[in-house]
Amino acid sequence: MFHFGDKKYLNYQVEVMSRQVEEVNGIYMTMRGWRHDYHNHLQKLKAHLALGQIEEAEKYLNELEEDLDGIKVKYTTGNVSLDAILNSKLSVAEKEKIHINCKAEVGENLAIADIDLCVIMGNLIDNAVESCRKMPKDAERFLRIYLCIRKQQLYIAVTNSTGEVIRKLDAEYISNKRGDHGHGLKRIDIVVDKYKGYIRRANEPGVFSTEIMLPL
Repeated sequence: MFHFGDKKYLNYQVEVMSRQVEEVNGIYMTMRGWRHDYHNHLQKLKAHLALGQIEEAEKYLNELEEDLDGIKVKYTTGNVSLDAILNSKLSVAEKEKIHINCKAEVGENLAIADIDLCVIMGNLIDNAVESCRKMPKDAERFLRIYLCIRKQQLYIAVTNSTGEVIRKLDAEYISNKRGDHGHGLKRIDIVVDKYKGYIRRANEPGVFSTEIMLPL
């Protein structure tokens, strides 16, 4: 078992993940509020049109469009915490010109703490983006994510392009990784161990992959 002694780093990471969950919760509340008011919006537009107030109707439509432009949830899994981390992290990956293929459907009620889900996915994606970023600009950069429920277990698979070739994927590999990358690897293993789960890392030419299974 890995022992993680940097409490300041852990507290900081918890705060970051919690903020991301709050952000997406806010997005969901905004969406629900807009849907609730949908009927009122239509009635107001109909009233303007009935009175021949075309400019007023167009102005109102523009205001609604601006309101909706602020709601961008590209990845939906059925779980708010995972939605938060995926939408936050993958938007960064896309800006790095990394090709994203993400398929995730897990449902709302998981027997895994939200913060633990965020720690796993946040660190997996951060590490994958870092690896892609180190590749030559003309190289193919990709990140594939797959999450689902299999036989009462949460299955997580993250695969990314890499220029690294790692011969030994064990505790020594993790301890040799300095900075946030090393901390992230330790945090992932601690959470997997907490739920008595399974983790497998593999490095083949041009590809790094991580598979995790957590009992539900």
